[in-house]
Amino acid sequence: MADDPTPDTPATDAPPADTTGGEQATAVADQGGTEEGKLVQTVEIKDAGPCKKHIKVTVDRKQIDERFDEKFTELVFSDQPQVRGFRPGKAPRKIIEKQYYTSVAEEIKTQVLMASLEQLAEQQSISPLSPPDLDPNVITIPKEGPFVYEFDIEVRPEFDLPEYKGLRLRRPVQTFTDADVAKERKRLLEPYGQLAPKDGDPPTVELDDYVTADVVIRYGDRELNRLSEVRFRIEKQLALSDGVAADFGAKMSGAKPGDERTVDITLSQELTTEALRGRAVQATFTVKDVKTVRQPELTRDLLEGMFGVSTPEAFDELVRALLNRRLEYTQRQEARKQVLDQLAVAADWELPQDMLRRQARKTLARRVMEMKNSGMSDDQIRGRQRLLEQDVLTSTAAALKEHFVLQKIAELEKIEIEDRDIDDEVDRLAAQAGESPRKVRARLEKEDLMEALATDLLERKALDLVLDKAAFEDYEVKPEDHAGEVATVTAQAAPGEESKPAEEPAAGETAGG
Repeated sequence: MADDPTPDTPATDAPPADTTGGEQATAVADQGGTEEGKLVQTVEIKDAGPCKKHIKVTVDRKQIDERFDEKFTELVFSDQPQVRGFRPGKAPRKIIEKQYYTSVAEEIKTQVLMASLEQLAEQQSISPLSPPDLDPNVITIPKEGPFVYEFDIEVRPEFDLPEYKGLRLRRPVQTFTDADVAKERKRLLEPYGQLAPKDGDPPTVELDDYVTADVVIRYGDRELNRLSEVRFRIEKQLALSDGVAADFGAKMSGAKPGDERTVDITLSQELTTEALRGRAVQATFTVKDVKTVRQPELTRDLLEGMFGVSTPEAFDELVRALLNRRLEYTQRQEARKQVLDQLAVAADWELPQDMLRRQARKTLARRVMEMKNSGMSDDQIRGRQRLLEQDVLTSTAAALKEHFVLQKIAELEKIEIEDRDIDDEVDRLAAQAGESPRKVRARLEKEDLMEALATDLLERKALDLVLDKAAFEDYEVKPEDHAGEVATVTAQAAPGEESKPAEEPAAGETAGG
């Protein structure tokens, strides 16, 4: 397995882009000519913008003429060419050259171009982010003189890493109480419970309740949308398809049927209408009814069938293990952020907007995989994914910078991902999901996530190396410091205005996260 699972990995014949940092303006290199079968070609590499190079390749004429001569000689003595007035193998060479020049030139162009690109990839120390902007159909081999072709290619940014060993990092820690275990146990059992009217006269809205409400969304005096009898789970945050209500839980708590609550929704940066991007709009919720989930009985069949344990005590141990795994995810995410902050001098580069949009889906896929590895439920992942999508270019830029820094560390430390690493990870994911490794691998391949898996493993190894050499200062996480869960709905605050570059999450009408 290659150690460079970069976003949008190109085909093997695409030349990689320079990462040496020594060719900021122009690089000229004579390649080949000494090894048998190698082309004599000159390569010029120039900066063409942020994370982009312009490459010009000039192939010497001699070997091209040799290929033409070899091909026409083959045709002259072949019984295949059909030349009117001549028997096979008897037509004059000049007539064959004239009649078959176009098809032979196209065949030789393909051969020379492929050989040139492969040689370029071998002899230039560069790494691409995407296939080159190269259309073979518009390239021709001239009848005289060298063969010249050129193209632009997106490359990894060029930078030198400052010292990354011995970093001082702050690490969040948490001692989980019985109340924390009870809350997580309730969340895990909720899908097997029953939604029922909440007790109370009248019932009062709290976190984790389900509320049915009419909603009117306005921007100033302009009404953007009106929703009728939509059900929401009450979490700290609510994510619509095109906006987020950050203080949703706080604003809705304490409400009763018939009450109105107004909540600010910050619209996505991906709206087609520039005037609305990132704007705060007001959503007025009129509460219709309040429901809660009645927990299922902890029977042996439920525990064994759904969670693989046989007693409530064993279930609590499972819950604690899950909480600790999620804490480890939080610690690693915080460590990644701090590592990037401390290496910011090396990460001070501009990433083109068009590249960010193309990389958004793959970057989100890697983030989702990280969350799955932490043991988050589909609802929890869906909510966090929706938050990332609200300003997808910013979240993609941050993730790509982390990727480039960690990949650079992996290169310097010669960290590689082998096939057995992939196999071990697939086995671990299968055990976690209670499925066969073959089924998990098939799903990853079908969803085009094997590359994301390899990238995640590479970044984990690089981060582990940094963390092993780091000095930590632990600090206790307080309940109010938690970002909280994110409820999601598919409705939009501003219908018809949104244009996402990434795929929509597979959400139902309402999902607590």
